[in-house]
Parts: sequence; structure tokens; C-alpha cells
Amino acid sequence: MLQPTVRRTWAPRGQTPILRSYDRRDRITAVSAVTLSPRRRRLGLHFDLLDHNMKAEDFELFIVRLLRRVRGRVTIVLDRLGAHRSAATRLLARYPKRLRFEWLPPYSPQLNPTEHVWGYTKHGRLAGDSPANGTSAAVARLMSGA
Repeated sequence: MLQPTVRRTWAPRGQTPILRSYDRRDRITAVSAVTLSPRRRRLGLHFDLLDHNMKAEDFELFIVRLLRRVRGRVTIVLDRLGAHRSAATRLLARYPKRLRFEWLPPYSPQLNPTEHVWGYTKHGRLAGDSPANGTSAAVARLMSGA
């Protein structure tokens, strides 16, 4: 949701900070992959932002795009979201020699590195931010490092 995440902040004594926002119901859904190059030992972050809840087709398209950017065999570690499971079945049929899937235990966000990336973004970089025009303002703020 694009409602601002309210966090604690500093303010002069007696001057309560006021976070102005309006009642938003739109959302940004992030789909992402953290990659590790076995030879170079480099990390990469690949992501797409969607303006709707992710469906299996969105996840499948994201993996196909990822395969265009990453060479060789790819092992994908996934949580057990329904969209991931159904897309994985179709992707394995399409790329049997290139893809392998490993599944995280049920409800284990602490084991998923992308959860840490988006947790930091939501509760750190964008905490208390109330973008007026949705996706473009939030992404611009995140990418600018401000």
C-alpha cells in the first residue's frame, strides 16, 4: 500500500511532527531476485515494480526476463507463494536444463534475502514518506539515495 509507514523520529520537545497524507488504496508490488555470480562472487539485484497484486503470469515473465540477463544454469530459491508454485511448474517444462528450484520452509522470511531488501526500503528509506503521485515519486526517492 502507498500509505506511509509511520516510524519514530526526532523533533524538538513539544513539537510533534505531523505526517500529512491522504487515504490511499493503491499499491506497488515488487518482485525481485538477488543474484550471486559464482565466478566473480558479485551480488546483483533485479526487480520489477507492478501496480497490481502479482499473479503467476507476472512472476513467470519476471523469471524469463531474468534468464535473458543471467547466463548458464540458474537455481532459484523461492518461498511457497501460490503464484510461485504454479509458475515454477510451467517454467520447468519450458526450461528444464536451465532452471532448478529450491523451496524455503513454510513462513521463513528471515531466510529470504529479498525480504531484507524490501524491509529496509519500506521501513528505512521510505519510512514516513507520502508520495503524492504514487509509483514514480516513491521510486525516484528510492533510486536517488535521498
